Amino acid sequence: MNKTPNSGAYKINKLVVIGLGLLGSSLCAAAKKLGLARQVIGISRRQSTIEIALKKGVIDRSEDSISQLADEFRDGDVIVLAVPILSFPSILSECCKSVPTFVTITDVGSVKGSVIETAESIYGYIPDFFVPGHPIAGSEKSGINALNSKLFEKHKVIITPVEETQSKHINAVKTLWEKLGAEVRLMTPDEHDNVFAATSHLPHYLAYSLVDTLSKEKNADSIFDHAAGGFRDFTRIAASDPTMWHDIAVTNRDAILEIMDRYIHNLNDLRSAVSNKDSSYLIATFNRARDIKKSSKNKMSSLIDYRAKSVTGLRGTIEVPGDKSISHRSIIFGSLANGMSEINGFLEGEDSLATLNAFRDLGVVIEGPQDGRLVIHGVGLYGLSAPKGDIYLGNSGTSMRLMTGLLSAQPFRSRLVGDESLSGRPMRRVTDPLSDMGAVIEITEKGTPPVDISGTNKLTRINYLLPVASAQLKSSLILAAMYARGLSTIEEPVITRDHTERMMSAFGCGITSNVSGCIKIEGGKDYRGTRIDVPGDISSAAFFIVAALICPNSNITICNVGINPTRIGILNILEKMGADIEVINERHDLFEPTADLKVRYSTLKGIKIPKNQISLAIDEFPIIFIAAACASGETILRGAEELKVKESDRIESMAKGLETLGIQTTVYHDGIKIIGGEIGSGTVNSNHDHRIAMAFSIAAIRSSGEVLIEDCKNVATSFPNFIDLAKELGMRIDSEVR
Repeated sequence: MNKTPNSGAYKINKLVVIGLGLLGSSLCAAAKKLGLARQVIGISRRQSTIEIALKKGVIDRSEDSISQLADEFRDGDVIVLAVPILSFPSILSECCKSVPTFVTITDVGSVKGSVIETAESIYGYIPDFFVPGHPIAGSEKSGINALNSKLFEKHKVIITPVEETQSKHINAVKTLWEKLGAEVRLMTPDEHDNVFAATSHLPHYLAYSLVDTLSKEKNADSIFDHAAGGFRDFTRIAASDPTMWHDIAVTNRDAILEIMDRYIHNLNDLRSAVSNKDSSYLIATFNRARDIKKSSKNKMSSLIDYRAKSVTGLRGTIEVPGDKSISHRSIIFGSLANGMSEINGFLEGEDSLATLNAFRDLGVVIEGPQDGRLVIHGVGLYGLSAPKGDIYLGNSGTSMRLMTGLLSAQPFRSRLVGDESLSGRPMRRVTDPLSDMGAVIEITEKGTPPVDISGTNKLTRINYLLPVASAQLKSSLILAAMYARGLSTIEEPVITRDHTERMMSAFGCGITSNVSGCIKIEGGKDYRGTRIDVPGDISSAAFFIVAALICPNSNITICNVGINPTRIGILNILEKMGADIEVINERHDLFEPTADLKVRYSTLKGIKIPKNQISLAIDEFPIIFIAAACASGETILRGAEELKVKESDRIESMAKGLETLGIQTTVYHDGIKIIGGEIGSGTVNSNHDHRIAMAFSIAAIRSSGEVLIEDCKNVATSFPNFIDLAKELGMRIDSEVR
């Protein structure tokens, strides 16, 4: 659900729009329709355009030039420059002479650096009242006759203020666009020009060039007559205004040439691959591009919120997506195997795809994913290739930590980077023991990514007692130990999830482990590819398990769930709270045990959570806290410091959200006390944490009203079809874009 513009009491004194083409006239029309200004004044060099604007009623009056308004300007006036970029010098010169400095000036141009330079050259300084802007909206058609009063609704507008820009002028421009229904984002001018050189300017020039090239072919008529949909979709932008794109090419030349040169270099590589019938390069390139495009759909969207309400019963049978931890490891060990591996049930979430794309960057050919199926053409333990650039891992902490261990043993340099959230997570617990093995790794002074790895093929074996219970740390060291000379030993203080050890055994790697948490790895052992069937993720199933337990009249079945003994802490804790969970159809014939789970509504009671279950349920505590909120009495968790260094400080984040919904909590340095009660309504923030977002969505089942969960976009990292399955069971939940 998208919010429609609401003008409220907002009112500009005079809105002066210079240039009444598509953007300028659409802005005037929207402002008039919504009553955003006391007067909308249009200025155009063409008298016929003014006549059309007056006839259509999109302006109140017109003037021939800005100088004619010099004596009329008052505080609260806004001027919008909607003219071609190369016209800015003359327009700004006139503004410099006629417009007082208390008037806000903004623009709609596609290039920002040159506009700011022009303003500085004319005024002799960077005007603090000038707010460069760029609405990401348009049409193949141009001119006033193409105007659309809804052109900016649900579109982004980029504004690029500089240090000198006054906040009151920034707020005036930001508010104007928001009242028009746009989402406003801030960028630096350089960032804007580089981003749009790549995503807008270059594609337009490619379209123009391709159409121009084909038009010169002898059979041009036949080419265009038989053009398929893909050609038409790509080249339709060649119908855009040539003058505008000429001006952009001139004013954003350096940024365009930089990305154009990189594109030409990659295009030459592609040409060589086609010429040489290099199937590995072609498949890897096409797969990588397809997966980036698929995963970017969520990234390109605006902020996503969930709005959820109470229900009276959940029913149905579902199957949750593949286990995220196992999906990561299937890519890693399939890539390092000799020969082909087939993966079924792979989780096509953003985190798992980050690992997949990392190995493509390292030279591994991977077919798929298609409906959870992959074919990995393993290169062997020593067959990885140096990446051509940074390896981007998105929001995936598992990818970052495991790849650090693996790449520390490779004979080439690499750099691991991630998004804002991942860039704030601790890495020293991984890099310190790897350094003891001989790895050369650099991280920030704060101990966070980016991770720069010099690479070495001379790691020494390690005998190491893990200081904390961490499957990611353990697995990172295991991957490094696979390359170390001799036998390495890793001991855990308590047992953590053992997917790495199980998968290595399934592949036939040199590893042994025992029930006390002692793991031995023999370095340098090659192994063959195999088939891996990924079971459903119990961490994903946990949300619907608790949903059924807290919702009266509920009876659901979740099929094919992994019940690895190191992951069933969630089941043990909930059963201790009185949950009615029946494990049926158990299967132990694969490397990971699976079962179906039948869950019925239960009256839960608060408990003191056993410490020996914490590491077995470390990812499930957000939803366990919701169960505790719906239970009678107190639930107490201590000894869970690890929850403070997940995607967010999960203890603090959950406590704040629960308090908002009327549940009493006490936060400790290593845990929390939750007193069960009635869940109210309100707005909570997920703090970019997918599990917190889903947990509060489930809490709404028992709410007295509506629960709005903000910032839920990261749910796609682990559970892309969460809302679909929730609705299938009967939940009332919707996503909103803002």
